[in-house]
Amino acid sequence: MSQLQVELVAADRKVWEGEADMVIARTVDGDLGVLPGHTPLLGVLVEGEVQIRAAGGTQTASIDGGFLSVDRDRVIIVAEAVDASKITA
Repeated sequence: MSQLQVELVAADRKVWEGEADMVIARTVDGDLGVLPGHTPLLGVLVEGEVQIRAAGGTQTASIDGGFLSVDRDRVIIVAEAVDASKITA
C-alpha cells in the first residue's frame, strides 16, 4: 500500500515531515480525510486539530487556520501558527 508524504509548515518553520497512512483536517466545508490516491485538491483550513495517522501512531497538531494541498500522494499543510506540542519526532 502506498503512503502519503506529509509536510506540516508554520509561517516561520517546518514543523513535521514524514510518511502517513491518512491525514484528517477540518476545512471550511467540514472534516476532510485524505488517503493515498486522493484526488488533487486545495482546501482552506479552519482553526482546529490536524491528525496525521501512521503505523507508529497518530500525530496531532493544533492550527489557527491555513490551507491544505493534496497532489500525487503529497500533502502540504500550511498555517500561520502551529502548536506542535503533541507531535513527536
